[in-house]
Parts: sequence; structure tokens; C-alpha cells
Amino acid sequence: MINRLKRCALASLILLPTIAAQPARADISDTLPDIGTTAGNTLSVNQELAMGDFYVRQLRASAPLINDPLLNDYINQLGQRLVAHAWSVKTPFHFFLVSNDELNAFAFFGGNVVLHSALFRYTENESQLASVLAHEISHVTQRHLARAMEEQQRNAPLTWVGALGSILLAMANPQAGMAALSGTLAGAQQGVISFTQQNEQEADRIGIQVLQRAGFDPQAMPNFLQKLSDQSRFASKPPEILLTHPLPDSRLADARNRANQMKPVVVQSSQDFYMAKVRVLGMYATGKNQLGDDLLETLSKGNTREQTAAQYGKAVQFLQAKSYDNARRIIAPLLAAQPNNVWYLDLMTDIDIGLKQPQRAIALLEKAKASSPVVQLNLANAYVEAKQPASASKILYRYTWTHKDDPNGWDLLAQASSAQGLTDEEEAARAESLALNGQLDQAIRSLSDASAAVPLGSLKQARYDARIDQLRYLQQRFRQYQKR
Repeated sequence: MINRLKRCALASLILLPTIAAQPARADISDTLPDIGTTAGNTLSVNQELAMGDFYVRQLRASAPLINDPLLNDYINQLGQRLVAHAWSVKTPFHFFLVSNDELNAFAFFGGNVVLHSALFRYTENESQLASVLAHEISHVTQRHLARAMEEQQRNAPLTWVGALGSILLAMANPQAGMAALSGTLAGAQQGVISFTQQNEQEADRIGIQVLQRAGFDPQAMPNFLQKLSDQSRFASKPPEILLTHPLPDSRLADARNRANQMKPVVVQSSQDFYMAKVRVLGMYATGKNQLGDDLLETLSKGNTREQTAAQYGKAVQFLQAKSYDNARRIIAPLLAAQPNNVWYLDLMTDIDIGLKQPQRAIALLEKAKASSPVVQLNLANAYVEAKQPASASKILYRYTWTHKDDPNGWDLLAQASSAQGLTDEEEAARAESLALNGQLDQAIRSLSDASAAVPLGSLKQARYDARIDQLRYLQQRFRQYQKR
């Protein structure tokens, strides 16, 4: 079992610990405090971005990230809404969802925030989910990890960084992370833990301000903490986050006091929140976090948005059970009422493909007025299934140009290229997917094969060779972040 102190090394990056006991005001500044350092002596923002890029690729390769375009679009829209109301933003932000039944979330270099799928089981409304994101965003804007590095490892920061990947992996995928984790941090663990208490208080104080400015209910933060406290009190095993973050009564009191001093607001959860909730639990959760009839029954007795989500959730259950006709009977009237609803379009595409009727999916998607990335991916997938790879490639050339970091587009393009016998394009697309997963050696080999498959001196060969040079540069840049 992983040593608890090792897991605490990223304590500053986990959601919702102690809230500072000070008056809460909507106009309190959340710019970086003048505490003698902004971590610039150890890491520049550009270095943080490079490290973030490296660790995202490691997570893609080793953690069970959910590459669901609908869900990724939802959490990124929610996250960006909060980022728009945060101050001291120095990096772009990217939000990821990992399939993990343990309640947790964490942030790391370069504006990267990871949510565990279990959050959709335990958050009762969108404001509670947003409160978790706001806290993690505040860790990033305050550069807490870089500041921890500066405080603890002034003489050998990259030794500390070398173990970070294993710790992140342990949080996202415990079995793989525990196997990878070494004792690199042994000498500095206690100091890191002590330092991060300040980080957590700062992230809580700033997070609740961001939450309020973005139009969410500030009471969501203490309400969620209360839920965690109740679960810990009556459960034999507390939530994972509470194993590394004790929840004293004073913390709840501080959170409630801060929220009570903010203007009361009534916030309704969006339809997308409920749809995302049932989709995550219906498609990606396991064990106790799976979508069950109890949750669907509760939603069916709620407001109109909850009732709609209950119907969608039942269709998801039928789809997962490969009962396609039953799923179609539920979705068809919903889609007829909202023909451009991407949640329904996506599910109906999967149903038609499951029924081996991809042409019906193509007709539906071509007629849809929604031009979202989700619709484009679904249409490309339907073309592949209908054995029309050239039509799929036409869409995917554009999609991969504008969504270079989405493995879904590259994987589909590789399939479409293979079906057309375009060996070089297949290899090049697979190379991009491999690179996104941190497998740069394999990516370079694939691009080398692509380069060898086209005429010498051609424009394609020049493009493939240039990309090889770019990946070799990434290899050199990433080498310093490897474990030592």
C-alpha cells in the first residue's frame, strides 16, 4: 500500500480542505499575495506549461482518462466559465475526467485540472461540482505546486519533479501509481505537508470568491463539505480525500461563515449537468457509483430537467445492455422535440450503429443544424462504419487541425486512412495519437514509416520529416522531467 505521507505530497492539489477564518467579501482580491515569492526563481510560467504538457501525456498513457467528447466538452465549458471569473490567470486551462470511483480531484502544472468520475455521484447540483473546480483553479492561479517546489527543493527541484508523475498517477489510477511510486520524496515529505496547509487555505478562500463571481451558489462549498463530513462519520471507510485531509468542525464553520457573508443566490443546475451525471455513471462508473434505478427514480420525481435526464439515463442503460430497440424508443421522441440536442444525437448515432444502420445515423447527422465538434466526430464515425472512409477523412482533416489534442480524431483518421489504403496517412495519424500518449519513440517510428512510403522530396515527406524534428525536440525537452 502506498505510504500515506507520499500521497500527501500533493495535498495542495486536492479539493476543498481548510478554509481560512477571515471575513468573506466578494471584492477580496485573489491576485498573487506578496509573500516573498511567486515561484519565479524556480519555474517560469513557460516551464510550468512544458511540464504540464509532459504530465498530461503520461496520464493519457497510464490513467483511465475518459475520452468522451460530450463529457469533455461539458467539464471544459464549466471550467472555463469559472476561469473567466478568476484573477491571476497566467496559463490556459484544460480539464480532464478520469474513471475512478474514489472521490477526488487535483490540479497540476500548466492549468491542468483532473476530476474523478465519482464526483458526479456525490455532487447534488452543478454549484457543488463548480465549487470543486473553483478550488482547483485557484491552486493553479496561485502557482501552489511551483511555490512548494521552490520552498522544499531549492537545490534540486527536478529531483522533486521527477517523482511527481508517479504521484499524479497514483491519484488518478491507484494500482499503476502505487507500482510506479518510488521513495524520491522521502527527505522532504513533512515539509511539503506543512507548506501546503497555507496553499489549501488560500485556494479555499479564493475558490469561493471565484464561485460567487461566476454566478454559482457559494453555499455549495460548505454544503459539499458537510456531505463529506456526514459520509465520513457514518461510513466504515471515509472518502479518499479525507484520508489525507482531516475535516475538523472548525473547517465547516469557517466555510459556512464565509458563504453566509455573501449575497444569497438561487441557482438552478443546467440540463447539461444532469445529462453529464447520468452519462458518467451509466457509461464509465463501476461498483457503487454505477447508474442505478434508485437515482433514476429520484430524478424522475424532480423538476423538468431532472425528469429529462432520467429518461436519457434509462436509454443509456439500454444502450450499455445492447438493447438498442428499447434505447431508440426512449430517445426518438426526445430527439424529435429537440433535433439539434447533441446528447440525443450522440446517443442515437450509437444506437443506429449498434443496430448496424450507420446510413440512418448519417442521414440524421447531416440534417442536424448543430455543427459542434461532437456532431462532426459522430458523423465521421458513422461514415467509417458505413464504409465511406473518404467522406470521414474529409471531416477529420479539418477536425484534427482544430482539435490537435483530441485522440478521438486521430484514431478515427487512422481507421479511415487504413480503409482507403493510404498507408502514409494512417501511420501519420497513429503517430499523433501515440505522441499524445507520451509514446514519442513509437510516434517517431510511425512518422518515419510514413515518410518512407511517399515519394522522395515530396511535400508530404517534408511535412512528415518536419514533424519528426518537432517530436525529437519534445523528447529532449521532456528528458529532464523523467524520474531520477
